[in-house]
Amino acid sequence: MPTLDWLGKKAVVNHHREVPYRLIHCDKAKSVGDPDAGNLLVQGDNLEALKALLPYYAGKVKCIYIDPPYNTGNESWVYNDNVNSPEMKAWLGKVVGKEAEDLSRHDKWLCMMYPRLRLLKEFLSEEGSIWISIDDAESHSLRMVMDEIFGREKFIASNVWQKRYSRENREAIGDAHEYIAVYGKDPLKFKNGRNLIDFTEEQSKVYRNPDNPKETDPTKRWRGLPMTAQGFRPNQMYTIISPTGKEHQPPEGRCWSMIESEFVKLKSQGRIYWGKDGNAQPSVVRYLSEVEGMTPWTWWTHDEVGHTDEAKKEIREIFGTQTAFDTPTPTRLIERIIQIATNEGDFILDSFAGSGTTGHAAFRVGEIQKKRRKFIAIEMDGHICTAVTKKRLEFAIRDSAELVGSGFRYCTLGEPLFDADGNVNAAVSFPDLAAHVFFCETGSPIPRRATGETPLIGTFQGRAIYLLHNADAMGVASTNAGNVLTGGVLDSLPLPEPGFSGARIVYGEGCTVPDDRLSRLGVTFKQIPYQIEGL
Repeated sequence: MPTLDWLGKKAVVNHHREVPYRLIHCDKAKSVGDPDAGNLLVQGDNLEALKALLPYYAGKVKCIYIDPPYNTGNESWVYNDNVNSPEMKAWLGKVVGKEAEDLSRHDKWLCMMYPRLRLLKEFLSEEGSIWISIDDAESHSLRMVMDEIFGREKFIASNVWQKRYSRENREAIGDAHEYIAVYGKDPLKFKNGRNLIDFTEEQSKVYRNPDNPKETDPTKRWRGLPMTAQGFRPNQMYTIISPTGKEHQPPEGRCWSMIESEFVKLKSQGRIYWGKDGNAQPSVVRYLSEVEGMTPWTWWTHDEVGHTDEAKKEIREIFGTQTAFDTPTPTRLIERIIQIATNEGDFILDSFAGSGTTGHAAFRVGEIQKKRRKFIAIEMDGHICTAVTKKRLEFAIRDSAELVGSGFRYCTLGEPLFDADGNVNAAVSFPDLAAHVFFCETGSPIPRRATGETPLIGTFQGRAIYLLHNADAMGVASTNAGNVLTGGVLDSLPLPEPGFSGARIVYGEGCTVPDDRLSRLGVTFKQIPYQIEGL
């Protein structure tokens, strides 16, 4: 498969592994509404925030939507990984003119996006999908990078969003659309689990009651659907006689869409339509009330999902000015994505939160359907996060007052789990380290918050995971501190259930039990911090 190369790529291919795991701190004073609603607003660099959230949400997110910088040359975006390598220094040294500046801008954008996409992949559930807004400036580069990271076979669609409803005459050919690239963890599971989209009233006009054109009852509005299917099936090739006596055969290259007994049944129920004169080829009567929705397609018009002017009006309604955020996205656009890709209780992640459209849309869809979703929003800029993102989410909560469990925790990034020498940071508590250890051992989030009351922090695929840790004795292996696996501690380790015979993995700062005894009992000891491995 062809891959994309650029200056600095070698420095960032594994950069996501080098990003430190940080603690997540919740600020009660800035949090809003129900703190247990499951929603998070995280202020901090999204690369570090994603790494910090990974132990808790890996494999749990149903839908990721991001609207990264489009790299048109007009933004002053600040996502910079500061990778100090000879390649990156050489790249900077090439900025000697307008052409070189333009080339370096694309290299820098790719260096910014690559490690973030690598981390985002780890968040997706088996049925999950990632949706990325982009325009022509980097759409080709994005597709190639996504093919490399997620796999070309994971591509689902490239939706075209009509962002303008009026013509603009500044360019040689007017720019009227953007793209939303969609990839799935498992495209087949996504297809089987995705939702249909609702009919608009305009689309519903084809369903009507000929006897009462003003009819609004969906059980009395109908349309005739063709009763043929492509191909040849012997048991679906038969003669049909209309009420006027006219004989009908399937058109060339087609057959009837049902066997004869099913046709007779529908005919007896008055569900076959023969046209105004009773001579037409039969069609099946389908009532509007029976239609669950439409299969999504890739052309998203402005009247269905909104446009840029609508997005600016939304900002003005909330903040009193449309300049509070320069490039907002219409809420209806994200609502469409959420409706297709998620169901009640699912997590939605947006690591380029900006004005907070994704969280707002999650609240609105929950209010409309009375089925709440949960969102994780990350915004790097501190001022935007508090003055724009947070304020808009507060507005959304007031706007969805009837939605049970509305609220979000406001979080910031704290100290790294490990200090510069690789030791566990003194600020790390038992629950923090337990979540990290469990994730590193299993690749999955810890099933429940560990309190430290027991060294057993969880089980996974027949393995029991234990942590011996005492924050007061950090870096000191002491039997008195309880962070050393001794014979007595080994005998007292609680089993997940009576008769448990699976493997037991114990993390601690020291071990005095002989290897042969550990082996006989199916116990593996891993020393903190040296044997804690992470993504």
